[in-house]
Amino acid sequence: MKHARKHGVDLIGGDTTRGPLNICVQIIGEVPSRQVLRRDGAKPGDDIWVSGTLGNAALAVAARNKRIKLKPVERVQVGKRLDRPVPRIALGIALRGIARSAIDVSDGLTADLGHICESSGVAAVVAIELLPVSPLLRRYFDLPVAQSAVLAGGDDYELCFTAQPAKRAAVERAALRAKVRVTRIGRIIRAPAGVCSVVAVDRDGLPLALGLRGFDHFG
Repeated sequence: MKHARKHGVDLIGGDTTRGPLNICVQIIGEVPSRQVLRRDGAKPGDDIWVSGTLGNAALAVAARNKRIKLKPVERVQVGKRLDRPVPRIALGIALRGIARSAIDVSDGLTADLGHICESSGVAAVVAIELLPVSPLLRRYFDLPVAQSAVLAGGDDYELCFTAQPAKRAAVERAALRAKVRVTRIGRIIRAPAGVCSVVAVDRDGLPLALGLRGFDHFG
């Protein structure tokens, strides 16, 4: 409710239809004409950007599921990111007319960037060494569970977006206005053989065989 009040969003009613708990959410809003940030606008050559840092929310889930052991203070730190995410509303507004495509990272970077690729008919190459992570997560980054949290964990609700290289200065200014850090993590390429995929590469540019897809609502 705190975030709803901050952004002038009204929460009205609800819908409980089946089982011990069922939550149905519908969001209705308005966007100025021709300024909506869609998934289908990415073009080969575009930079790929992401806001904030990735992985802390998923690392909190991994700790709660005993897939990684964190110190008590670390559990509290990542738990805040999972339980109280901050939507990047100001950045999204600032990117109107700058970004060609955008999506929030709710299902994991590979999955959500994959949605942009599928909608735009392109592919993406992401450099794992460029992915923005917190100092806490960096300490565990050699562990597969931490890498999975960053690439496929989700629940960060950061923005992943694409823009022309000529728009780099404009992107940085938009981030400055929104008071959010942004990081350039890769590039959009033509889909090889029509495969609209996301490939993560190491510092030598070699593909990583991680097999990470993110959350699948229909899997």
